[in-house]
Amino acid sequence: MGAKKDPKAGAKVPAKAPKKKEGGGGKAKKKKWSKGKSRDKLNNLVLFDQNTYDKLYKEVPTYKLITPSIVSERLKVRGSLARRALLELTEKGLIRQVVAHRSQFIYTRVTRDDEDEEAAAAEGGVVVEKPKQQKKGKKEKKAEAEAAAAEASAEAE
Repeated sequence: MGAKKDPKAGAKVPAKAPKKKEGGGGKAKKKKWSKGKSRDKLNNLVLFDQNTYDKLYKEVPTYKLITPSIVSERLKVRGSLARRALLELTEKGLIRQVVAHRSQFIYTRVTRDDEDEEAAAAEGGVVVEKPKQQKKGKKEKKAEAEAAAAEASAEAE
């Protein structure tokens, strides 16, 4: 008797047969690189003209939140010009600085409450007693009365 033949030896069965795509299309096209989104170039003013300067003083102090970027966008001026304009408005007391970070300044409009707070801050936020006026002696009162009388007679002439 001869050796047994292996029935599986002749038939090669792959472990997993790749499935064909149902789309049946050819080779996919290569993706084209886009040139990127192009932004419109801003044509902002480098110096104030009279209309923009008037608008700065009229509108900006009414904004609740004021930053150089907001002023630059709304008035169509450069960021450096907006920063200088906000410093000018702060010095004149039309707006109040809230946050001073090295890269972004935040301002707000001045309200009645802010004016009271600034007055209190100027005094140091502490109750300050006013110094009592010293009582004047008889001689000082008499000298003031004579000076007032002399002024009145000089004005009458």
